[in-house]
Amino acid sequence: MASSSQQRWAYPVLMALVVVALGTSGAPAPLYGIYAHEWGFAPLTTTIVFAAYAAAALVAVLVTGAISDRFGRKPVLLSALALILVGLVVFMTATNVASLVVARVLHGLGVGAAVVATTAALLDLRPDDGQRTGKRTGIAFNVGIATAILGTAVIADAGPDPLVTPYAVLAALAAALFLAVLAMRETHRDNRTTTLHIARPRVPASIAGHFRFSALGVMASWSVLGVFLSLFPSIAARAVHAEHVLFGGAVVAASAGAAALSQAVGGGWPAKPTAVAGDLGTGLFLVLAIPAIDSGNGWAIGAVSALLGFFFGLAFGGSLRHLTQHIPAAHRGEVMSAFYVLAYTAMAVPTLVAGWAATVWAPESIFAPFMIVVAAACVAAGALGMRRERVAVPA
Repeated sequence: MASSSQQRWAYPVLMALVVVALGTSGAPAPLYGIYAHEWGFAPLTTTIVFAAYAAAALVAVLVTGAISDRFGRKPVLLSALALILVGLVVFMTATNVASLVVARVLHGLGVGAAVVATTAALLDLRPDDGQRTGKRTGIAFNVGIATAILGTAVIADAGPDPLVTPYAVLAALAAALFLAVLAMRETHRDNRTTTLHIARPRVPASIAGHFRFSALGVMASWSVLGVFLSLFPSIAARAVHAEHVLFGGAVVAASAGAAALSQAVGGGWPAKPTAVAGDLGTGLFLVLAIPAIDSGNGWAIGAVSALLGFFFGLAFGGSLRHLTQHIPAAHRGEVMSAFYVLAYTAMAVPTLVAGWAATVWAPESIFAPFMIVVAAACVAAGALGMRRERVAVPA
């Protein structure tokens, strides 16, 4: 449906929904250290709580597209916001680890559904502006994460109740968005005969090479994202002997903010060279994060985190854009399903392995080996891209 027949405020409301949804996904990151200290659980427990979110988000991503095509965007968005609100209430009343897992599962389902349905609704409103909308959505993802993590850390240090107040603020924003979406007209009214199904992961042989390059890049970068949103705030805070959660939250927020910046400035660059540069840069700064943490210098840790986030944004954004340029129209759902299955698996599984290792040894002990392994994967993705580029040019 053309945007001229829609309420003009619908587009910015949907963008705000993306910011709040992704903010909700990242908000607990600075607080995991407080939970672990007060409830006495190990790093493995932290990563299990995080992995529950990733698994639930994957389920939502696989099924929500067909549901929103069949029943419309608005019911899915309202359901997603309801799940987010209920999850925030569970967080505010949590008394044990099981409550955290339940909250993260609710948020995984809600955020995954919100991202898919919001992206589709934005394209409904402005069907001829897909590239610009995609760029704005990528920026909104990272702005939401950065703002929520930093805001949560500030509120946790200065507010009355660090394990309640940040979630109450997000709940108020989510409730306001629920009312706005309730007042919004449905954006998808045509072709509502879609058969409900789970997107089947499959990659046509004709684009196998492009898929390998993009998938390896996103798997390497998202494995970093999992650790950064679960274990890294505590590792960074201990490195500088910080007594509050603000420092750990600030360095992760700096990384997410830099990723938003790279999405803004790199969104118009050629996709494959951008992805290659992002892969190689991410690999470099993963290695440089090791001496930064060892130094205990807060400025060095912050600088490396920001530069790592910048190249992470280039790697993910470039890889995704490169893949979407080569997917045959008839196979978009299958290929993107395979892409996100690998992305969320890469977010959850290495994070769980890192959490287990950090429980057996210590988070600081496993940090360097983990960074080196992931850096090698990033460099391999970049090398694969350059090799194929050299083969393709003479041909």
